[in-house]
Amino acid sequence: MTKPKLFGISGSRAIRAIWGMEETGIDYEHVPVTYGADSKGADYLAVNPNGRIPALIDGDLQLFESMAINLYLAKRYGGALYPSSDEDEARAWQWSVWGISEIEPLQMQIVIQKLFTPEDKRNPKVVEHATKNLQRPLKVLDTALEGRDWLVGSAFSVADLNVASVMHLMGMIRFDYSEHANVQRWTDACYARPALARALAKP
Repeated sequence: MTKPKLFGISGSRAIRAIWGMEETGIDYEHVPVTYGADSKGADYLAVNPNGRIPALIDGDLQLFESMAINLYLAKRYGGALYPSSDEDEARAWQWSVWGISEIEPLQMQIVIQKLFTPEDKRNPKVVEHATKNLQRPLKVLDTALEGRDWLVGSAFSVADLNVASVMHLMGMIRFDYSEHANVQRWTDACYARPALARALAKP
């Protein structure tokens, strides 16, 4: 049987799917395609016509979008990583969509300003506005984590994986979670997982 093949590099959004693959513990082939020219060539576009990373080939399945990849990997290979009830499955989907709709757009405004914009061209008001607006979804997350260690069920699951992987860039911009102690506690636990360390060690 052919091993699943995952395309992408750890220094990009593909870290989400690399982390997901590492959580499953299965043997796979990692192809370190970047977000540069190698993701725009005909061979890669045949895998992901969007020309973005990550992408997955597993048998006859070709899949793109990190949240979809992780949900698939967790369900097929992740065992307890994937919820066992329909209700918790729906909650995992909910949190996965929530991460990319409520957190990521605002987070990326800060990331672009702090990491990709020359210092003399940065707009502090963009960072201030995005930071302020992030407080609302972070309060939602903080409330959801009140009195519990994980988002769904009693153990780390694909719900935690997907939301924490979206928020991984927050560490790079040194985002202040002081108003959201539950979020800080939860992110610390997520980012201490050995599977993430293995994923970050990939090219």
